[in-house]
Amino acid sequence: MSHRNARLTVFGRRLLVERVRSGRPVAHVAAEMGISRATAHKWIRRWRTEGEAGLHDRSSRPHTTPHRTASAVKDRVCDLRQGRKLGPARIGPIVGLPTSTVHRILTRHRLNRLAWIDRPTGTVIRRYERERPGELIHVDVKKLGRIPDGGGHKTNGREAGRPIRGMGFDYVHSGRSRGGLTSKIHLACDGRGRPLAFTVTAGTRNDCTQAEAVIDRIRVTRAGPGRPRTRPDRLVADKGYSARSFRAYLRRRGIKATIPERVDQLAGRRRRRERPCGFDRAVYRRRNVVERCFHRLKQWRDIATRYGKQPNRYRAAITLASTLIWLDT
Repeated sequence: MSHRNARLTVFGRRLLVERVRSGRPVAHVAAEMGISRATAHKWIRRWRTEGEAGLHDRSSRPHTTPHRTASAVKDRVCDLRQGRKLGPARIGPIVGLPTSTVHRILTRHRLNRLAWIDRPTGTVIRRYERERPGELIHVDVKKLGRIPDGGGHKTNGREAGRPIRGMGFDYVHSGRSRGGLTSKIHLACDGRGRPLAFTVTAGTRNDCTQAEAVIDRIRVTRAGPGRPRTRPDRLVADKGYSARSFRAYLRRRGIKATIPERVDQLAGRRRRRERPCGFDRAVYRRRNVVERCFHRLKQWRDIATRYGKQPNRYRAAITLASTLIWLDT
């Protein structure tokens, strides 16, 4: 694929061929287009032998790899890893390969970490895979501050970052928190970081109070006939959603929760001699999916800096960005 500063693209190569076919010398055409004569002759030669297909980019992969590791040796490496749980340093002398080559083979087959392998059977654990979309969701919140027109305090001093009188939540979608105007995006996404539902509130709103509204807005279209899916099987969130009322709401709807408890909640359970809530560390390890979803939304400057003052325009920008994320994936 041609880079953005390439002298010749597919269209430039076609133009090169057309100028040469008109009877002009190859050296003159190469000088006009800013390329060497050897490059010009190369594309002319490809066009004459392959036609239009010869003007497109080719793969840089070699046709043959004589020193490539044999498939039988790769299978032997995987068998030693899954059967005897050996590391690259011990597998290398057995199969006659360098340690770095063994490590690349294990990484390609997702066997480089013993935590990903079931110890008794040696099979790769894939706990994060889900059969149906919307089966597992992640919930989190992102707090954003609006940058005033003309720049913030880093440009105009501390006085520019103070709240403006008369600009409340109804106008700029924000609340006054710690001396500034802020907003919160409460978001639910699936396991691939695609937004499912969101709400925008003032920066002073609590996370748990808006989580129920976000979950109630989830609508996932099924592959076949039937109503959209509204109830996920499992929800993953951080300690900010560990309130008793929110856990009770999840139990009423039959949604399993993977939410760590706060320190004070754990101390209270130990004091009352109660059993702690269930927590799956393997599922919670991938909770950064929702953070990556926020980062993809913040690629839009209007969302990251909250230049859109009207609430409906700000919601529309988030909806449009979410739609583009779905189209890209």
